[in-house]
Amino acid sequence: MSVAPFVPSTCGFEIDWSAHFRERFAGELPKSVAIAPNGADDWHVGECLVAEHGIEGSLIYALSALIRERIAASGEAGAKILLDLTPQLSAERVHDEVMHPRGARSLSSHLQSRLHLTGVKSGLLRECLSKDEFTDAETLAARIKALPLRLKHPRPIAEAISSAGGVAFEALDACSMLTALPGVFCTGEMLDWEAPTGGYLLTACFASGLVAGEGALAWLGERALLSGGH
Repeated sequence: MSVAPFVPSTCGFEIDWSAHFRERFAGELPKSVAIAPNGADDWHVGECLVAEHGIEGSLIYALSALIRERIAASGEAGAKILLDLTPQLSAERVHDEVMHPRGARSLSSHLQSRLHLTGVKSGLLRECLSKDEFTDAETLAARIKALPLRLKHPRPIAEAISSAGGVAFEALDACSMLTALPGVFCTGEMLDWEAPTGGYLLTACFASGLVAGEGALAWLGERALLSGGH
């Protein structure tokens, strides 16, 4: 019987935040961002949460399977994703605003005035960029639209909303019965299947439970007929 190991799904991921950033911004929600898990041609818009251990939230959960697979393929190096802090603005617009003369204002005040980059978004720039990168206008403009984040590994399965792994579909017949163990039916998270959200997970569990239940009734009925029972 084919069974895949259980792994976390719809989960957060760990990032080595500095102590200062973690203490200042853990629990903050950088609204209206975009994430590219596969390079700059694959953007997904939504919201994420800066957590004490790293990053999570609806946008991360929806991409968790893809990110987890990339981390598994890269090993201890983790997986790099890109974060767009201003998805509503074009790269050209961001570039022009960063380059706009700021006079006596500080760079932080300039970014707040021209691009509304404050709070956790401003903190992310300082956390992820070196001093030279932050003060170089060309580099800063590019990183605002594509800030690299290194995700180390998923959070523990005990914290995950759901899981992947379990009994492979190839081990089942059309009624969700194990071909190697007649009379044993599998459903829900026993199966190697993962959902993008908790709602989809519940729907799949109910639906697969119905299939397995009907299959069990049919199997019992066939056995009763073969044994001459009623």
